[in-house]
Amino acid sequence: MTNSLHTLLNARLLDPATSTDTIGGVLINDGLVLDWGHHITKDNLPGGASSEDCGGHCLSPGLVDAHAYLCEPGKEHRETMATAGLAAAAGGVTTVNAFPATEPVIDDPSLVEMIARRALQTCPVNICITGALTKGMEGSEMAELGLMAEAGVVAFSDGQKAIGDINMMRRALGYSTMFGKPIIVHAEEPNLAASGVMTGGRTATFMGLKSIPACAEAILVERDIRLVAMTGAKWHAAHLSTADALNSIRRAKDEQIDVTAGTAPHYHSLNDMEVGEYRTFARVSPPLRVEEDRMAVVAALKDGTIDVISSQHLPQSADSKRLPFAQAKPGVIGLETMLPVSLRLYHNQEMDLLSLLRTMTVAPAKLLGLDCGTIEIGKPADLCLFDLGKPWQVVGSELKSKSKNTAFDGHLLQGRVLKTLVRGKTVFELQGS
Repeated sequence: MTNSLHTLLNARLLDPATSTDTIGGVLINDGLVLDWGHHITKDNLPGGASSEDCGGHCLSPGLVDAHAYLCEPGKEHRETMATAGLAAAAGGVTTVNAFPATEPVIDDPSLVEMIARRALQTCPVNICITGALTKGMEGSEMAELGLMAEAGVVAFSDGQKAIGDINMMRRALGYSTMFGKPIIVHAEEPNLAASGVMTGGRTATFMGLKSIPACAEAILVERDIRLVAMTGAKWHAAHLSTADALNSIRRAKDEQIDVTAGTAPHYHSLNDMEVGEYRTFARVSPPLRVEEDRMAVVAALKDGTIDVISSQHLPQSADSKRLPFAQAKPGVIGLETMLPVSLRLYHNQEMDLLSLLRTMTVAPAKLLGLDCGTIEIGKPADLCLFDLGKPWQVVGSELKSKSKNTAFDGHLLQGRVLKTLVRGKTVFELQGS
């Protein structure tokens, strides 16, 4: 399909921004949405328009992934923007927010501009960039936030490094208010989490592994909420995993404090039992929690305490995972499985479809200040066509990411992306669909 007049017909149109759930079509011209809705049918197509029948499958805005590590520059043996783009497209993700844990760290405007150019040249999906909050992500000296904001970053973060210095965090939050960009944090008190490898509880004790107490998350969340209330900054907790931390977020929202929260598919669908026989592909940061915490994450998604689901895509080489559990590097890939795994919440009748899609479209777009995540006339036709009921089994070696460290290898899922479009151009199509 080329960027000319083209119509997607007979689709279940799902647009959380407008609460649309109807059968209809989307008319695309030169990569932009010319018209869309229930009135777009095969009987009223404009002359010269080609058409494609979607077979009644779901057609939503392309997903927006607010948290992914693309590894380029410096760690291309694990992932590149090109391979991450292929994985994103296969997962229905049309916009990816690249985090700054690269070599060198993205902490100055020249690197922001270089990565933006590289993404345009090599990546089939849209890339936005989060700049480091501190120089080298070392937590001691603030990075050039203003210059990076001018260069186009959408947020600031030190990735998986929590800032332990409360005065450093206070200054950063206060300074960030000048630019209107959110600070995205890894909510884990670093001293409590130091050298721990899995969540505290019976499983860690039985396995003889050093644990991270669940309260490490809530302690940092409570600290930062008070700083946000004082500074008025925009603050987002990237991947919450515990009931206590989520209760803190709930209270802060009740108090009208400007905080948002996210999680990742592995936190709403897996618990610490997934570690099994020291399974390193289940080692993540923060760690997989006990079942009660997993259920609290699901409840927080249902009631809106959690705003965003992101992939927390973190490729690791095979060698870094083929180590004893305590020595293996944390992280899983997730771009390709974010939607199918999250659809478990729909199939289990824990969330309705529009509310679920909101967490992966318009909500992350709003968080990052992006003009996407909706189907809207005049906007780029970034779209995801998926079969809500299609069963399939995850085979790690067949995923498109350069690294294969998925926590869902062998899992049976229901729901799969059939086609992904970026500016009206097909960037992924499931073979045999």
